[in-house]
Amino acid sequence: MPDTPVSAAPQSSSLPRAGQPPLQRWPVVLETAGWKDYALLDMGRGQKLERYGRFTVVRPEPQAMGTPRLKPAVWERADAVFTGDVDEEGPGRWKFAGSVPETWEMAYGPARYFGRFMSFRHVGVFPEQAPHWDWVMEKVRAAKAAEPDRPIKVLNLFGYTGLASLLPATAGAQVTHVDASKKAIAYARENQDLSGLNDLPIRWILEDASKFVAREVRRGSTYDGIILDPPKYGRGPKGEVWDLFVNLPEMLDMLRQLLSPNALFMILTAYAIRASFLSVHELMAETLARQGGLLESGELVIREENGPRALSTSLFSRWSGA
Repeated sequence: MPDTPVSAAPQSSSLPRAGQPPLQRWPVVLETAGWKDYALLDMGRGQKLERYGRFTVVRPEPQAMGTPRLKPAVWERADAVFTGDVDEEGPGRWKFAGSVPETWEMAYGPARYFGRFMSFRHVGVFPEQAPHWDWVMEKVRAAKAAEPDRPIKVLNLFGYTGLASLLPATAGAQVTHVDASKKAIAYARENQDLSGLNDLPIRWILEDASKFVAREVRRGSTYDGIILDPPKYGRGPKGEVWDLFVNLPEMLDMLRQLLSPNALFMILTAYAIRASFLSVHELMAETLARQGGLLESGELVIREENGPRALSTSLFSRWSGA
């Protein structure tokens, strides 16, 4: 039985070393209450009301099963409402209350990024990932403080618009960002330019993630940190099919082989409603059975602004080395 979760993770000096099973902690809830450019304003009846920079947005949210707290008039003043498929990857369209720009600027820490109204109800950022961004930056900074000359190599797979690549790079990491979408790569490069971070060591790779990882294994490449945020289903640039429930175990096995001897972390986030955090945890525990360190799993949640409720958005499992 995994340890009962506590407020702070065990110190690295007390964690099992490589060759032993990792210490396990679950369930763990990682929460964000938002920041200047993001807030969860209200939720209920299968929808959520959010603020992204200066715009308020209504989007479908099956997990929002309660009753909205705010008056209907507040929801009706939203700048954009997504209508269409309620599934995370389902297509639909946006209905706008007035004239809105194609993009608008927002920021998180040292990184700036563009908001966009995309066809699959996304707006260019996943705010629930903020606890992971902070955690990764802390890991990289600590490693650089301990060994200033050590290069910290981070692999970000299914990297989307690049915040999870830009932020560790600002902390001193050398980042390889992989995505099969030409548009996503272009958006990520735009965010790098907007942030004024073009001098940072980031490789932008347009390729199917599974093919890239397989080639890196054959090359004997290693990484000190791996970020994995796969969709439930997707296609690569040459029609390659990705199915989370079919392809994830093989992907994790290859990624284990890419971990350097003194690896710092590996993060898996899953938005698959059919899964559970425990299923994801057990798969990671099996994959990293002899990596030592700490494996913690649970859910990512967003806390309502000025409200008592929290919204569960996704599952996660993350490992940190000893």
